[in-house]
Amino acid sequence: MRIGTGYDVHRLAEGRRLILGGVDIPFTKGLLGHSDADVLVHAICDAFLGAAALGDIGKHFPDNSRKYKNIDSLILLQQVGQLLKDGGFTIINIDSTIVAEKPKLASYIPAMITNITRTLGVEPEQVSVKATTTEGLGFEGREEGISAQAVVLIQNK
Repeated sequence: MRIGTGYDVHRLAEGRRLILGGVDIPFTKGLLGHSDADVLVHAICDAFLGAAALGDIGKHFPDNSRKYKNIDSLILLQQVGQLLKDGGFTIINIDSTIVAEKPKLASYIPAMITNITRTLGVEPEQVSVKATTTEGLGFEGREEGISAQAVVLIQNK
């Protein structure tokens, strides 16, 4: 058994779509980044890569590569899932948290879980996505950005 943790943060900006867990969420701002800036999926990718001792998301998908410009982060997650499979690892579970003051995310979480489970070929009971606010504190509370954290458990066959 191996445990991995992941963390990601992106700045909120005008003129960008807000994509979290592969879900396009209506909001006045979106996350700024080289890809679609999906902090949830990026945190999960980093957690898996860390658990398998394969480096981090920047090593596999550099932000200076045109190949990954505006890419759907679920494609990156699929590739990380394949790296795990190729390495002989099985996904046991994912526990993740999105930190955002706004928008309220509870109604979007089931679709996020569906996207993650379909992408990785796992069951819904293996994926937890939660959302919280910081009650106005910090950069998330000031609505300057959104962060996400993930913890994963994998097993080597």
